[in-house]
Amino acid sequence: MGSGSRTYLPLCRLLMALAIFGPLATFLACSRQSSGKPTPSIPAGGVLLQGAGATFPSPLYQKWFAAYQQAHPLTVITYEAVGSGEGMRRFIGSNVESEEKVDFGASDAALPDAGIAQVGNGVVMLPATAGGVALAYNLPDLPQELKLTRQAYAGIFLGEIKTWNDRRIAAANPGVKLPALTIQTVVRQDASGTTFAFTKHLDAISDEWRSRFGPATLVNWPGNAMRAKGNEGVAGLLSHSVGSLGYVGYEFAHRYGLQIALLENKSGNFVQPTEESLRAALGSAEMPENLRVYVPDPSAPDAYPIASFTWILLYKKYGDPAKAHAIRNLFSWALTDGQQYSADLGYIPLPPSVAQKAQAALATVGP
Repeated sequence: MGSGSRTYLPLCRLLMALAIFGPLATFLACSRQSSGKPTPSIPAGGVLLQGAGATFPSPLYQKWFAAYQQAHPLTVITYEAVGSGEGMRRFIGSNVESEEKVDFGASDAALPDAGIAQVGNGVVMLPATAGGVALAYNLPDLPQELKLTRQAYAGIFLGEIKTWNDRRIAAANPGVKLPALTIQTVVRQDASGTTFAFTKHLDAISDEWRSRFGPATLVNWPGNAMRAKGNEGVAGLLSHSVGSLGYVGYEFAHRYGLQIALLENKSGNFVQPTEESLRAALGSAEMPENLRVYVPDPSAPDAYPIASFTWILLYKKYGDPAKAHAIRNLFSWALTDGQQYSADLGYIPLPPSVAQKAQAALATVGP
């Protein structure tokens, strides 16, 4: 791998880990061009692949790209974890500065038809991995596992439930002494696929949410919500804010050691996000031809209620045979050998049937 690449990936991961001290600093440091840093050096005969997008799967993607580069030093890969909305914007390319253009995007919300129509050289969407959105909280004097009913967590994010000792929370936690603290919600300030996965679930379970907001990547949250950039920023803010409750990718909640609520699922059971409960949630998904599918409210009795696939966005035609070849090889590896890294980082490996459909779609990418 090129020397520039060896420097770039570890620096970006370090700054992500320190995102609590300034999410904006993370974005600037991980953005090569906007920070004025040169692109990584490319070995003779090598190919540079540049991607940007979702923060939700970014720890896995960084692991993938570092491992792949080590084994394939002629392919140099950079990835900017700037959020799903920004990743889609750069991928679509409309009104995007030339230095922001990418070879692939990444989003937890699959590209809608309107976005696909704006891409002249065609789009291939690959489900890359899957995971869950945790509701993490900071109540250090509450050692018990907190249970939240569907009514309770929807009411909290609607701004209707304002204190931790509200009867609608207490009813599911008998014998637990809940504090009379104000609930401070922590949400995303950037256009986010994690927000989309969470709000698509709220849209499925709450008539009030559906009538006021619906599923969205960016929400004007009710009340005085604290806003942070990226999953790292939300997790960092939660870890330093007693009385807070926020939504965040499960892997980030786990990495930061946050308290994670048990959520009531469609069957009325209270479930934590685990590999088993997330597999149960995604098991009913019927992947369509365009590989765009959501499971906003899974019905399996042991399913965690907020689970989602996340997608890599590729162009169908690249115009450059070497780049198209490198893209196919990289993501073919990610869909096979790369899946072994998922579980250790808190993600769910793709079901074999989904991976096979993704491979078939990848094979249509060309120069």
